[in-house]
Amino acid sequence: MISSKEYESHSWELLVTVDHQHEEVQKEFLLQVTGDLHIGGLMLKLVEQIKISQDWSDYAFWWEQKKRWLLKTHWTLDKCGVQADAKLFFTTQHKMLRLRLPNMKTVRLKVSFSCVVFRAVSDICKILNIRRSEELSLVKQSEDTLKKKKKKDKNSKEPATEDILNLCNSPASSGLSGSPGLYSKTMTPTYDPISGTPASSTITWFSDSPLTEQNCSILAFSHPNCSPEMLAELYQPRTLADKAKLNAGWLDSSRSLMEQGILEDDQLLLRFKYYTFFDLNPKYDAVRINQIYEQARWAILLEEIDCTEEEMLIFAALQAYHVSKLSLSSEAQDFPCESEADEVEAALSNLEVALEGGNSSKTLEDITDIPKLADNLRLVRPKKLALKAIKQYWFVFRDTSISYFKNQECAQGEPIEKLNLKGCEVVPDVNVAAKKFGIKLLIPVADGMNEAYLRCENENQYAQWMAACVLASKGKTMADSSYHPEVHKILSFLKMKNWTAQAVSDPESTDMKPECFVSPRYTKKYKSKQLVTRILEAHQNVSQMTLVEAKLRFIQAWQSLPEFGLSYYIVRFKGSKKDDVLGVSYNRLIRIDIATGDPITTWRFSNMKQWNVNWEIRQVAIEFDQNVSIAFTCLSADCKIIHEYIGGYIFLSTRSKDQNETLDEDLFHKLTGGQE
Repeated sequence: MISSKEYESHSWELLVTVDHQHEEVQKEFLLQVTGDLHIGGLMLKLVEQIKISQDWSDYAFWWEQKKRWLLKTHWTLDKCGVQADAKLFFTTQHKMLRLRLPNMKTVRLKVSFSCVVFRAVSDICKILNIRRSEELSLVKQSEDTLKKKKKKDKNSKEPATEDILNLCNSPASSGLSGSPGLYSKTMTPTYDPISGTPASSTITWFSDSPLTEQNCSILAFSHPNCSPEMLAELYQPRTLADKAKLNAGWLDSSRSLMEQGILEDDQLLLRFKYYTFFDLNPKYDAVRINQIYEQARWAILLEEIDCTEEEMLIFAALQAYHVSKLSLSSEAQDFPCESEADEVEAALSNLEVALEGGNSSKTLEDITDIPKLADNLRLVRPKKLALKAIKQYWFVFRDTSISYFKNQECAQGEPIEKLNLKGCEVVPDVNVAAKKFGIKLLIPVADGMNEAYLRCENENQYAQWMAACVLASKGKTMADSSYHPEVHKILSFLKMKNWTAQAVSDPESTDMKPECFVSPRYTKKYKSKQLVTRILEAHQNVSQMTLVEAKLRFIQAWQSLPEFGLSYYIVRFKGSKKDDVLGVSYNRLIRIDIATGDPITTWRFSNMKQWNVNWEIRQVAIEFDQNVSIAFTCLSADCKIIHEYIGGYIFLSTRSKDQNETLDEDLFHKLTGGQE
């Protein structure tokens, strides 16, 4: 025990501002404290002085100068480093936040501003009924991407009123344990696998959930498409440097919203950050599938990812005339028979192995005798003095290598050349209407990439060789269980592209605005009537699909694009005098020439030994097998974003279906957090 004089000599005054709604009660309090007072005791002392009877359980201290929360209530002021010059803010941990979803709808809900973003996103996804929250994160739009929209807003006379879906009454968003809404870890189907409507057995849950049946429809279904005017207002990247701006705003998953300058009622974007869509299942994932579909749709419309004219028409046919019509019609509410459901599940199993997001359960199909392909193909080699040299050879695909010979009789001898495809880039070069089936191979060598083009005769040959090349680039052989699903996926995509110019219903009588379904590049190239006709022609091959299958086919087609899953950053490599673009994908890093867009070098995550960041000079250093090491500084974003991308993809590769959707959050932070 110490006397009051001794206490006063050791004590000091601390200014605390209280965030409450009672206007008649003061908000600033001077508390007499000592350094050995713990945070919990400071809370008690403050609440006694405030003299307002209310629930203070969600309140905590925010240290404004240090930009951090004081959440460890057993720590003393001395241990926290709080002194007399500190200004503490006693405020709620859960605050309102506006989130713009991939489908461009805005929801308003309560989110924890004190927990790390990784956990906050997990809570948000439970409210929205999106499984696998680790694939998503929050983005703060950069000033560059907002400039165009602000300019448009100034020109408009009437302010646009945004339709906001209010989910602020959610038990989960209030920080309380309540109903999980439609989020279910059980094997009870929560959605009809064809139409995406909530299964009848789950309708009764809606009364406890912020996701009423109507709200669920807003999130799980596509709605009438945007006007061409709205499309023109949105940011459209023109160059690789513009695309890099899109990835500069990802929030740090290891820090809280408040620590990153996010204020109450700010607007953020909720987006799929990692392109490894694991365990997609229409029985549980109607909202998730729709939001992935919407993110893909907008990426194509705004030309964030390049595609051919043929592919653009397929995307337009799927989204315009199919998903939009089925979403609005009563057909989507029809309950299908079992055989139809099985077909969709089969389509899903193909989708699951489209990326390395999960291990296939068909490991027993792997065989010890690795199969090979052998056939006549044409080889196209770019030459310096001539445009192209095209010649037919006898090709043999074995393991992860392609060898080619003058003819089949010479196949027992030494090949003319052997191409090792491990770590190469595989780019499709296809025009079904012109019967062109090409495979572009960019093969890594010591000083960059060697190019080779293979020309196939028909769809089946192309699908087999293309699938083999894709697997070989990942270090897998045709014995892998994902080979046959990959062939099937490629053939399905080619089949969608293979339409004939038949007589279609009168385009003028069709209520379609083609400008809403293709990117601006094609609206400038063709007249509206021409686009309607071509979209209707492309629609012939997808007209029999159910709603969910059409979305899954759209996602599959998106995954088939060469640029799929690449996030771009402008970097300066150590020892280089010019800037380059770094593409970060789920399984590799690609160095790209910023002027031409051509890949220079590829590094696979599977060959990576270690990576670290020198936080003083903000430089990322990575070591690979065979004594290959690279180092670079990031110019278009904080290097922590790239560091988190690499660690995040490695973390996601550890997932398995046996985990029952529980995640090792500590491992995620260990792989992504760094040691600042």
